Amino acid sequence: MIELRGVTKTFGAKTAVQNLSLTVEAGELFAFLGPNGAGKTTTIKMVCGLLKPTQGTVLVGGHPADTAEARRLIAYVPDSPFLYDKLTGREFLKFVVEMYGIDPRRGAEKIEELIAIFEMSDYVDNLCENYSHGMKQRVVFASALVHDPKVLIVDEPLVGLDPRNARIVKDLFLSQARSGVAVLMSTHLLSIAEELADTIGIIDQGRLLAKGTLAEIRRQTAIEHGALEDLFLRMTGGDRPFARALRGSTSSALTEAEAVEAAESVGSQ
Repeated sequence: MIELRGVTKTFGAKTAVQNLSLTVEAGELFAFLGPNGAGKTTTIKMVCGLLKPTQGTVLVGGHPADTAEARRLIAYVPDSPFLYDKLTGREFLKFVVEMYGIDPRRGAEKIEELIAIFEMSDYVDNLCENYSHGMKQRVVFASALVHDPKVLIVDEPLVGLDPRNARIVKDLFLSQARSGVAVLMSTHLLSIAEELADTIGIIDQGRLLAKGTLAEIRRQTAIEHGALEDLFLRMTGGDRPFARALRGSTSSALTEAEAVEAAESVGSQ
């Protein structure tokens, strides 16, 4: 469902993502790991069609990522949930239903289904300005699912969630993958990746260092034992010889903070 072929993204002289190739199949839960500034969010924005690659191809369901056909397949949940404060959660969900052009009757049924799944009945008719972070996150996830997407993309989905809300979200990922949805999840929480993911990809300085199951990554890196955390720290260890060998020859890599600054600078010109 998701395919990146030799994707590079540059901002001026700086490179955020370098020659990245990977696929996420229907029914697969792919965990995208990397330190701050590794290129995860830049990659996700290219998959969502929010950024165009400098080189290479990004496809979603066989369509270029920046086309309407691809966007109809995608649900994207960013790390910071956004709602309209003066709407209730139910009103926000109705607004999303209308944006997707969903039949009103079917949309109303879907909203009720999602309210039950995310246990929102106690607050969904209150104004969003009164919601906690966890409440907002549940409404945002519900809004992402009203059109039954084939691809679910989430950026740091468990940030700020209490254990109850985190459990709901993790169950959502598993149920979506079991139903045939391709799930691409960017996270700093290695334990979540180890618990949920079918496939793990580790990126640093814009390059994919390893991809596969935990057992496959161990074989790729010739590290036979150890938790995912041990592998991750060793592979992304900066000046450590092992990390440098995995990356091969390095070029100027752009932290994502620098990427945002560069993009804003270009946009202002």
